[in-house]
Amino acid sequence: MRNNPAVARLAIIRFSGQFGDGMFQAALSGAILFNPERETDPLAIAAGFAVLLLPYSLIGPYAGALLDRWDRRAVLLVAALLRAGLIAVAAGALLAGAGETPLLLLALAVVGVSRFVMAGVSAALPRVLAQEWLVPMNSVLATAASACAGIGAAAAVAIIGLIGPGDAGAAVAVAASGTGSIVSAVIAARFRPRALGPEPGAAGAASAIHAIATGLRTGARAVWQSAQVSTAMLGIGTHRIVFGVNTLLMVLVLRQPTDQGSELGSGLIGFGVAIAATAAGMLVAAGIAPLLIPRWGRPRTVIVGLCVAALVQVTLVTPIAVAETGAAADRAHQMLLLGAFLFGLAGQTIKLTGDATMQIDIDDARRGQVFALQDTVFNIAFVLSLATAALVIPPDGRSLPLVIAGAVIYCCGIVAVLLVLRRGRTADRKPPAAVD
Repeated sequence: MRNNPAVARLAIIRFSGQFGDGMFQAALSGAILFNPERETDPLAIAAGFAVLLLPYSLIGPYAGALLDRWDRRAVLLVAALLRAGLIAVAAGALLAGAGETPLLLLALAVVGVSRFVMAGVSAALPRVLAQEWLVPMNSVLATAASACAGIGAAAAVAIIGLIGPGDAGAAVAVAASGTGSIVSAVIAARFRPRALGPEPGAAGAASAIHAIATGLRTGARAVWQSAQVSTAMLGIGTHRIVFGVNTLLMVLVLRQPTDQGSELGSGLIGFGVAIAATAAGMLVAAGIAPLLIPRWGRPRTVIVGLCVAALVQVTLVTPIAVAETGAAADRAHQMLLLGAFLFGLAGQTIKLTGDATMQIDIDDARRGQVFALQDTVFNIAFVLSLATAALVIPPDGRSLPLVIAGAVIYCCGIVAVLLVLRRGRTADRKPPAAVD
């Protein structure tokens, strides 16, 4: 990145933005999910995630059409400034003792803008980097950004720990998270107009309106036309379905005190440790994905990632569902943290493979819509699985049928990927249509 200042600037925009996002989300977790004064039940947790993620997921493909027509540099700049302003409002609302509904609505706006920025950075990267460097650079950027989010979450936990639990400590942590947005805005302003694409004059106003109205269909068609992109999307969606179930399970389990009274194994600190373990797995994925993808190929890498995740689900998540008390429960907590690391490794490998596939196989005119569609798959799969699990999971989070269902879903995802690859090979073998 030293010899490519444009890539370095995009990296800083993503790193600073996700550092701030990590702080913001951890601070809200401390204020809502792990605050003794707010006993949040499973359905309320699921509703909170739905408020945060679903509305943007529904409009994301349409907004993605704008990324293929508006100056992406301007989008990144305006979005970063808007996010900073919304964060300031959220901090003030916490200090004023606002209820959960306005806080979640503000969080909805912040997360929605952040997702827009991430899609914009991903769509812009091929404009400043040669294709042969996309896979290793995706590994570095995506994984280092996830690590930045983990560091930001740890910083928020530290701030709350110093000031004390409750709305005041969370408000200070939320306000501090706005520094990431300010840095992103400053760096985005240093790009020249249209430096990040798309090409000027590529589409007029009427074309933009049409693309917004048909954004979902356009992105889905682009995915369907490429078996490798379809494979990547299936892998990402499958992992997010199970990850949603496991996230709810982990939050509920970590809210229960351990018998040995270790603060590292429960509460907000335990949640932070789990996030750190997941981020560590993502960091390892950054190192091995550029080696695995060229050797195995992108579809096979997705399949291996799903197989590893299914094995982790059966061996490392199952104990937390059956061990309720004593030393067995403490060991199950430790195994859950190891599982978080391996889920981070497998999930990030699948995600990096998907990013590279979409950047290589999708043309620039539709890339923003496909990345926005990926966000839609990402978020809807997560929220719907979490909401479904909330209907049946017990308050302590221990449910063996849900854990087994997660493993079955991974297996179904593997079968679906294999069927899509078979469809792609069949299409490739078809002879070309005769020309009169």
